[in-house]
Amino acid sequence: MPLLARPSIAGLVAKAMQRATRLAGRRLAISSYARFPEYPRKVRELTIPTSVAPARATVYLPAVSEDAAPAVHVNFHGGGYVMTLTELDDPLCRFLAAEAGVVVINVDYVVAPQHPFPAPARQAYEVVRWVAEHGTEQGWDGGRLTVGGQSAGGGLAAAVARQALEEAGPEIALQVLHYPPLDLATGIRRKRAAIAKPMLRPWMGDVFDTSYIPDVRVRRDRLASPAHPSDTADLKGIAPALIVTAEYDILKAEAQSYAARLRAVGALAGHHDVTGADHGYDGKDEVKARESYALIARHLREAVG
Repeated sequence: MPLLARPSIAGLVAKAMQRATRLAGRRLAISSYARFPEYPRKVRELTIPTSVAPARATVYLPAVSEDAAPAVHVNFHGGGYVMTLTELDDPLCRFLAAEAGVVVINVDYVVAPQHPFPAPARQAYEVVRWVAEHGTEQGWDGGRLTVGGQSAGGGLAAAVARQALEEAGPEIALQVLHYPPLDLATGIRRKRAAIAKPMLRPWMGDVFDTSYIPDVRVRRDRLASPAHPSDTADLKGIAPALIVTAEYDILKAEAQSYAARLRAVGALAGHHDVTGADHGYDGKDEVKARESYALIARHLREAVG
């Protein structure tokens, strides 16, 4: 067993990564706010109650809305289920609020190892359920609801859609899965990327997966690994999905497998592969980011229109 795949060691490294992220927080926020300056940052803060813990969220309001109560999109950030990187999704949230004309709720969910699986997945679902039920008082239409996320956030969005299917709601018009991890049961050292040195390195997968789900047997759970062959449940009726992959991403194959599974039950709204890109490409490549975000915005408009 690799050293970083040991729960005690992985937890220590994950906490060190969290401290580093907090120290860089102001710099990351300033950098994120500076991107896409043509899209204003019109926000308010919100705390959403859940059985896991209160979830802080930033609500992005569309600059102009034709609806008295616009549709709402719930976003979950990436970070390997370990790091709180909410501010990195600020450019995406501003872009979607403006281009799709929706309210975007960027959720600061609990992370591992302090809150291991299934806590983040359950909290994410309860946040979305609350958003659906409290639209009237908050100023959005909870009946026109979409969810999405980047990397680990995409995995949480998939888990939210699965729980909504199993628990008869809320109704989700679209799930957006942007380079998501969908098979934690298969260790990262058994996955293959199209390039020699992909962005996600083996040591990262050891830390992230072990911190999130220390018991390897639990990693086959359908809320963590819906792309693993062990999950054979009928997904007919699940929210349609837009899946965006990156050509060089080590997670691409599992997202492709899940896309095929959703296509088989008529739940694939689209699968777009970003050529010449690796995991997290949109954090650095402005051109590719704009293209992908515009695609997502178009799908959101169509889903809630």
